[in-house]
Amino acid sequence: MMSKNLKIALVLLALAISCGAAGAAGGERLKLATTTSLQDTGLLDLVKDKFDEKFNVSLDVVSGGTGIAIQYGERGDVDALIVHDKDRELKFIEDGHGLERRCIAYNYFYLIGPKEDPAGIKGMNVTQAFKTIIEKGKADPAKVMFISRGDNSGTHSREKLLWKKSGYNYSAVNTSGPWYVEAGQGMGATLNMANEKQAYTLSDMSTFQAYKGNLTLVPFIEEGNEMLNVYVAMAVNPKTHPGVNCELANKFINFLVSDEGQQIIEDFGFYPAKGNCALIGCSEAECAVPTTASCAAA
Repeated sequence: MMSKNLKIALVLLALAISCGAAGAAGGERLKLATTTSLQDTGLLDLVKDKFDEKFNVSLDVVSGGTGIAIQYGERGDVDALIVHDKDRELKFIEDGHGLERRCIAYNYFYLIGPKEDPAGIKGMNVTQAFKTIIEKGKADPAKVMFISRGDNSGTHSREKLLWKKSGYNYSAVNTSGPWYVEAGQGMGATLNMANEKQAYTLSDMSTFQAYKGNLTLVPFIEEGNEMLNVYVAMAVNPKTHPGVNCELANKFINFLVSDEGQQIIEDFGFYPAKGNCALIGCSEAECAVPTTASCAAA
């Protein structure tokens, strides 16, 4: 059953899209759905300005977590997606909703928490840290807490995977006591909540960097294969969703993977996908190269 928070988020995103449509009359528009962990960094504001200026179009961006972004793509309400959850990306394409994955950027997830480190996770690997947090949290929830995105986002999916790798069933974790709180919000709001409660949380690197000036939380685990966070762009398939602007979506993706686009990404503080394909687990055919799927033949 859809949660109340997810329903509210979907309604707000629908309003954002319809308002964008009203404001862009008379010009070509590209509707992009993305995750809050990318939008909250400010990178898309810069990309939007550069793309709008270069191609004389309007890029309308709506954000609400990977799960919500994919739902918009599945309904054909947007032309393109930028998300970060490989399993769901592949399923999106396999189900006929998307054309191709294009890896555009990466960073890392951070496990962050109070600098006093009440659970004592400093120096641990991520699975050891997760095991320690749940044990200490259940024993003393007033001292050790964990704030989860709890919103079916890419970050939330990675958190679930890390609990699984640590030996826990997520359905048991999120019902195990007051030490664990599901925010049901975007990355920025979740960071603020974790800071207020002096709790641990999982964040993407770039959003943490954007917010850290207002936080007292610090990162304890910052790198490693299990913390790798890859962002992917996909055009929505016009065969399944005839109303989408496939040509403009491909133009946007090609801009992101171009030398100019990759330089914008790198200058902003993300790691560009180009030149790092093997490191981030993307094939040469899907890593920072122009789109090849024809919109007409889709």
